[in-house]
Amino acid sequence: ALYVVNVERNGKIIYTWKGNQRNTHIGLYDLQTKQNEHLYMFEKDLHIISCSVNNEKTLLAVSFCQYTEEERASQLLQSVSKYLTLLIEIHPINNVRVLKAVDSCVRVQFLYPVEGRNSSTESRLLLVSEDKYIEQFDIRVVAEEEHKVVIQKSGQLPRAKVVDDLVWAQWDMMEQRLFYIVPKESKSTLRCVQFYPDENFNSILESHLDIAANDTQLKLVNFGYDYCRDQDVASKSLNLQVFTSKAGGLCVCCSLASDIPQEIMYSVYFLHKGYNKTFTVSLERTESHQLKEVAFMNLDCYVAAYLPGQFLHLLNIQHPDLLCYSLFLTGEDARIDTLQNCSIRSPWVSTALDCEAGSLYDVSISDSALLQFLQKSKRDCERLAALHCALLYFQHTEDLEMQIIRWISENMSTCHSFDPIQEFIIASLYCRMCPETENLDKLLPYTSLHDWIGVVPGVICATDIISLPVLEFQNSKGFWEKLNSNLESVKYAEPHLHYQSNVLRREWRNLAEEVRSILFGLLFCSFCDFCLFTNQREERRTTAYLRNIFENAKKYVLLYFYYVYPFLFCMKARLVPLFEEEDYQQQLLMGLMVAQLKDHLMRHLQYVGKKKIDQIVLDYVANLLNLVHRIMKEVWRRYQLHSCVFCFDERGSAGEFAVFHIMSRILEAANGMCMPLPPGFHTLHLGLGVRCLPLHTLLHYIDNGVLQLTETCVRKLLKDLDDTEQNEKLKFSIVMRLPEALGQKVRQYWNHPINANLIARKYVKLLLEKLGNRQCSRPIPERLSVPVEFLPLNYLTNVLAEIENEGVHPCEKQDHINARFVEETALKHTMTLLGLKYS
Repeated sequence: ALYVVNVERNGKIIYTWKGNQRNTHIGLYDLQTKQNEHLYMFEKDLHIISCSVNNEKTLLAVSFCQYTEEERASQLLQSVSKYLTLLIEIHPINNVRVLKAVDSCVRVQFLYPVEGRNSSTESRLLLVSEDKYIEQFDIRVVAEEEHKVVIQKSGQLPRAKVVDDLVWAQWDMMEQRLFYIVPKESKSTLRCVQFYPDENFNSILESHLDIAANDTQLKLVNFGYDYCRDQDVASKSLNLQVFTSKAGGLCVCCSLASDIPQEIMYSVYFLHKGYNKTFTVSLERTESHQLKEVAFMNLDCYVAAYLPGQFLHLLNIQHPDLLCYSLFLTGEDARIDTLQNCSIRSPWVSTALDCEAGSLYDVSISDSALLQFLQKSKRDCERLAALHCALLYFQHTEDLEMQIIRWISENMSTCHSFDPIQEFIIASLYCRMCPETENLDKLLPYTSLHDWIGVVPGVICATDIISLPVLEFQNSKGFWEKLNSNLESVKYAEPHLHYQSNVLRREWRNLAEEVRSILFGLLFCSFCDFCLFTNQREERRTTAYLRNIFENAKKYVLLYFYYVYPFLFCMKARLVPLFEEEDYQQQLLMGLMVAQLKDHLMRHLQYVGKKKIDQIVLDYVANLLNLVHRIMKEVWRRYQLHSCVFCFDERGSAGEFAVFHIMSRILEAANGMCMPLPPGFHTLHLGLGVRCLPLHTLLHYIDNGVLQLTETCVRKLLKDLDDTEQNEKLKFSIVMRLPEALGQKVRQYWNHPINANLIARKYVKLLLEKLGNRQCSRPIPERLSVPVEFLPLNYLTNVLAEIENEGVHPCEKQDHINARFVEETALKHTMTLLGLKYS
């Protein structure tokens, strides 16, 4: 049988086996080349405890047990130490040097230089003693004839004490780091020693943990794998592991003793966040033969707490604040076929070692299995955790987005504690934008939720605030720099660093009245006049903040039409019929959002420069609009709708009604986050509403702001629909609800007596309001106490004509609307009321 005894930094696995003559062999397996190499052979049956080979494969360190307790009893007169640690020259096999001959167990581990470094003439070896100390040996080698490599000095090797009085230690082979715990009264202190390529090492981290470890036996993690001995030590020592992530996460996972047999307890110290979470899990079944010790595995963004046959808990390292971001699986969902009822270790990220069988596995979250779980999940906590995992853990692909959007369209009404559209947009933006700039992940929102009060069935979670680790380093790069950045963000109240839409929403509401007055002017000017109008508006405002908003509106509307608009609405590839129109309200909201986001980023990312921040904000807004369009495109394709849905003489299909409902939920999500929508969204939404909804429901949606009347849709509706009784009722109801400015602009497209009557009344009202307190040449009689339908027509037209002659024209762009138009309309309406024909 083969036994894995160690895994080196370069991924090479050291293993042992017994030969036919009971000789003990040591071999090396290369994961990259899939090749085996024989390193050394002992001509006797030995129990190898620990083994390590240096990077150049010239030296081999071996620690083994010379005899069993039974053999020692038969050799009472011989003063032979139980454990022997050897340093062997293996290039070629030559001298053997004894490093330790003691009665306490010793583990060995060569340090490895950085990848790509040329062969070195010096190797460094760590010796970890069961007597709770670690020391480092410096070994110099020289090359002799025929490429023979031997140890240079014949005397004692130089050595230095690294750490003393420890009760637990873990070796990080990839980053050449040593984590260890020193007991201190009722608590423990976690420290870390970093080894550098220049042969130096220093203590770089210290953190206090609320873990009692005074009476425990020394536990070693990733210092080789001796399954029999590890099983014996496990019951007397800490089941604890330290995991790091590329994003600067640092977690300590520890099993805890529980007084209740049906419960399992474990704690995860999120040191980079400043708190500890203790989980208590109620087991579904408690067979006596099953393991009761939780195995921890590092998946970089997640830490897996795994109890074979019971549960698999995927803990989100990057965002551990809310329990709903971590995925708790039981039953068949938690089953890992190759890791059942075995002792599991995680040598490095995304790997698992079955210590009993000696098998090494790659471990990762399956995207297909996760999507299947998302489809069948019934609880909000499961859906939210799976959705976040799919969006933040995997690289975004068109197929993945399509499946998630399809799930969202099917489950909008079943998610009660969160909005899946909001989560999809926010998490997707976070995943797309954060890799572009360092520390951007601390400033952009990753969820629409501010808190979560739900529960995970079978799991109780308690959160405690802990002191932050103390770092001692200068000019350190990589992981330590990112960890320090994470700790600094916690010190400055991390939740407040993330951009929040409630500030934007509050400012947008304050500007609502201002926006309405602006829109009144914009409806009568072209896009080219927009900049001039806003400049004039700015002259009437005094605050620099509002001037900045208008500048952003002008600048980003131009950028939008140059960059985003062609990308979203390329005519050759367009599937969703979003009309190319100017939605000034959405553009102004976009300008306000840009101003808020730029100010937020400038406060914390000044070092990247204004130009870079401008580009980040532009990309953020462009990606936001792109995601909304992506949702609509997938929904449009799913229900097989064509681009010509604006034929108002037909009722909408079941597919169109489903799309209308989804667009209503998109609008609700956008309003909840106060985010802009692509141009033409409201026009398409209103068009589908006209086709799909009965009139009373349509008007109810309009009156409550769900549907917004747009010039494009109303103009098309007035022009395309004939004047049947039902259509007249629809048109009249729409026209009566039009805002003042929009009504004056589109009523001219409906050539109908009802519309002419409305236009005439509105014209008379405006003209008389403009007259004000001025007196005409003819006396105006007092109004009757009872309202009348018309004033005497000849008198009215004379009054109107005199006002027009004074230069008052409320409808300057509509020359045909004048006193003559009012007179003609009044006559037509009177004849209609009398049942006579007008000629």
